Amino acid sequence: MAPSKSRRGWVLLIPALLVGTVAFASVMRSKPDVRQDVAPTIMQEPPADETDQTPRTRQASIAEVLELADLALASMDDSLQDYTARFIKQDRSESGVLNERSEMEVKIQTRHRNETNDAPIRIYLKFLVPDATAGREVIWGKDLYDGQMAVHEVTMLLSWKTLWLDPTGMLAMAGQRYPIYEIGITGLVEKLIERGQKDLDNPDVTVTITREYEFDGRMCELIKAQRSQPGGGEDDFSLAEIVYDPERLLILSYRSFGWPDPDSPDDQLPLVESYEYRDLETNVGLTDKDFDIANESYTFP
Repeated sequence: MAPSKSRRGWVLLIPALLVGTVAFASVMRSKPDVRQDVAPTIMQEPPADETDQTPRTRQASIAEVLELADLALASMDDSLQDYTARFIKQDRSESGVLNERSEMEVKIQTRHRNETNDAPIRIYLKFLVPDATAGREVIWGKDLYDGQMAVHEVTMLLSWKTLWLDPTGMLAMAGQRYPIYEIGITGLVEKLIERGQKDLDNPDVTVTITREYEFDGRMCELIKAQRSQPGGGEDDFSLAEIVYDPERLLILSYRSFGWPDPDSPDDQLPLVESYEYRDLETNVGLTDKDFDIANESYTFP
């Protein structure tokens, strides 16, 4: 049952200043000394196998990448009910501040679990890294709690109450690039399709696909899209990397890099966003209990 409006208002009124202060302080701390933990992948072509003379890396096109993404989306529409994973991300906020690398356990019921592919999405997160947020739990469901995020912080000041936040509000979005409902491999594929369509006929973008690329213990394909010159726009990148699992027809990772700073002493490509889904287990049979703050295995007050 969703909290009453009067209760929710009381809950938000008291800790709002505390939460705002903590969130703002966290973002401010990240500005001067956050390390970029992700760098472009360097591939070295191994000596050709005597029985297989086909190079591991070949030229491809944006059109081919879009075909793979469409295949992945169609496969999820057909069969992806839910999944669990270890989600690892590092990205820049909308203001351009590089966030710390974060890692969390995720449980997701997808929209694909009914015949019309519009089932209400449900998400559970438990933060593992960094230490400042380790233990935080979040539940959001399109059909749960009047669309509010249930958040349990583990700091001394905030651990005594479940916080109810608007997923697109200032507190929930502090330091975040996207709202919680855009998390997940479905959203990853949809954004890839949206961005790829913009570059479908762009002669400045070249694409390669490397087979037998190991990711999380599986043999995948590494897709790299590179621009020869800035394209402008909010989704501009110099290099994008996508990890595609051809056996399960799933995209497991996406990362993009901006352009080097001409005033910087090195030519490191600045990270824009990096998202990885590791230890992915699909169709594990998640139930309503997995998205209930009363679940005894969770720590919500």
